[in-house]
Amino acid sequence: MTAGIAPLLLSVVRVLTFDGMRPLTAGSGFFFQREGRLFLVTSRHVFHDAPAGHFPDRIEMVLHASRTDLTDTRLLRLPLYEQGTARWHQAVDGGGEVDVAVLGVDRAQVPEATAACHFAPDHLPGEAAAVDVGAPLVLVGFPLGFYDTVHHLPVARQAIVASAYGVRFQGLGYFLTDARMHRGTSGAPVVMRRADDDGPLPWTLLGVHSARLDMGTRDTLQDDRLGLNCAWYADILLALTRPELSRPSADGRPADGAASAPPA
Repeated sequence: MTAGIAPLLLSVVRVLTFDGMRPLTAGSGFFFQREGRLFLVTSRHVFHDAPAGHFPDRIEMVLHASRTDLTDTRLLRLPLYEQGTARWHQAVDGGGEVDVAVLGVDRAQVPEATAACHFAPDHLPGEAAAVDVGAPLVLVGFPLGFYDTVHHLPVARQAIVASAYGVRFQGLGYFLTDARMHRGTSGAPVVMRRADDDGPLPWTLLGVHSARLDMGTRDTLQDDRLGLNCAWYADILLALTRPELSRPSADGRPADGAASAPPA
């Protein structure tokens, strides 16, 4: 019942995965619009994770139908495959597979209150964007499945940029964040406040949170976790949402001509 709810909170949804009727996992995702087309963005491993044996065939999301009555919601179910072919897209770059995926969403199925709260290409940082190490960030998602269950709103965690932004960490298409993160936040947007923007969504979309990063040689008895996380550069969304993008193959991997990340 709160008027003026931050659109950032309405742009992020909890992504529940299923194999038939069997519930599997819960992650985070957010909406991105390009040229009138609406997409759900999340981590690729939410949709398809072969090493973990995770192969859902559909997802569910709870969407807000009103910005003033946050208990007014709709359940949206979306198949991940159509006649054995993946409906979602992922990307590859020079370092290999990118842990980001997008799924096209029929706007007619999305209530206006939710559809109006989305990121777009103008939320991405420009080539001249200055993002200093240590810059404050916000990650919005559903850690361990925790959220406001009455109003179906996610929670935000503070973070900072922990590696050189614009440099592919260890040659891969992500940068590092320093934040206390948990399972369930895979696919959360990594954003930075725009000080000079009074628009409805005054945030720069820097990345897509993927996973916590740890040292394989860490002594689990003597050493704490690093507390660092991987955030894939958000400009991959320009490659993933191209109108001419080829459909992925039946196993979810990109087909010939599918999205490739631009060089960082």
